[in-house]
Amino acid sequence: MDFDLFVIGAGSGGVRAARMSAQMGAKVAIAEVSDLGGTCVNVGCVPKKLFVYAAQFAQGFVDAREFGLDTAVPHFDWDRLRDNKDKEIARLNGIYGNLLDGAGVELMRGRATITGPNEVTVNGVSYSANRILIATGGWPFVPEIEGKEHIITSNEVFHLKTWPKRAVVIGGGYIAVEFAGIFNGTGVDTTLVHRGDKVLRGFDADTQAFAQEQFAVSGINLQMKAEVTQVTKTGDSYLVGLNTGVTLEADLVLGCTGRVPNTQGLGLESVGVLTASNGAVVVDESFATNVPSIFAVGDVIGRVALTPVALAEGMYLAHEWFGEGGRPVRYDAIPTAVFSQPNIGTVGLTEEEARKTHEVEIYRSSFRPMQNTISGNPLRAMMKLIVCKKSRKILGAHMVGPDAGEIMQGIGIAYAMGATKEDFDQTIGIHPTAAEEFVTMREPV
Repeated sequence: MDFDLFVIGAGSGGVRAARMSAQMGAKVAIAEVSDLGGTCVNVGCVPKKLFVYAAQFAQGFVDAREFGLDTAVPHFDWDRLRDNKDKEIARLNGIYGNLLDGAGVELMRGRATITGPNEVTVNGVSYSANRILIATGGWPFVPEIEGKEHIITSNEVFHLKTWPKRAVVIGGGYIAVEFAGIFNGTGVDTTLVHRGDKVLRGFDADTQAFAQEQFAVSGINLQMKAEVTQVTKTGDSYLVGLNTGVTLEADLVLGCTGRVPNTQGLGLESVGVLTASNGAVVVDESFATNVPSIFAVGDVIGRVALTPVALAEGMYLAHEWFGEGGRPVRYDAIPTAVFSQPNIGTVGLTEEEARKTHEVEIYRSSFRPMQNTISGNPLRAMMKLIVCKKSRKILGAHMVGPDAGEIMQGIGIAYAMGATKEDFDQTIGIHPTAAEEFVTMREPV
């Protein structure tokens, strides 16, 4: 065999599996048709968070006035942000390359196709491998809409030539609400169109409702229970028709209507690898496909589409194959954040999920963050704990408000360790912070 392991896709999960396997003595190759780092580094988490900072800075100038800082909100220079973002992403691409090179992984630039149970072909050259790992991630999906060719996705929005004055965002998931916040925060007249009555499907209902209320307060025009039926180009702008009879004018239409596993053209059919109806590679608890030598991790398996999860899955396999055994991924204790404005952080069960199997107590608090009491910023925060009455364990924690992602990381550790409500109650709060609310809620609602 040419390699012990051949990885297809140099995103988060693929690079982690390749690098760790090589460091443990395996002979490893990895193939990538695009930039190193995958979706997260190039057209996902990292550049998106940089854009979120830009939107928050703009609001910060407004908030600062009542704190004695008399300054005008500065002009937003999109070209400068885009170009600085590109420099940072290029730096990260280089780091990924150095990590692979330093570990002794052979990097192949080109599209890889599986041509046998133990064979991968790249740029017309075939290589044999004991194991093949598919880590090709996901790809934006846009439904069939008349004028679909005028709708861009999150793949393109990071590289716009000009920043719009008016934007329509289609969707209600985390990508949609994040970009709606980015546009709105940088002065764009922003409309979010969603076919449901609530954004963020699958989140705790209180969290959904509170967040949606705050999005409206922040200035985003919410068109709920509405679907885009047509996008028509008129000069340099677009007319966006909704099934409600509303017509919107926009300089940009962004489709955030989901992502699908990126399995097209991999050759899975030729070797008999099973896929789900949405294209996801079907794997077992050890990430093995029905073909014994072929495995898959990350967004391509359609399990939990989060970068840290892909990293954990790749790490597990490397240790399982070439180390002393992998530590299983805990899918039941994954803290997540939505970098909307305000931020959302969550870990564990929603109230709706918890009530199916437990008798619960609910602790909830909403308040105006301290900074907003002087600044005049109308946005509020909400925190919620779901507690099992019998065991007293925290079943779920949810937050909408400033720095929710940062706060929820710490709560996630407590949750994973099985903390009880009494553990929270006995913890001294850090005052004055928003986070202390999690350890000072005493009366169930």
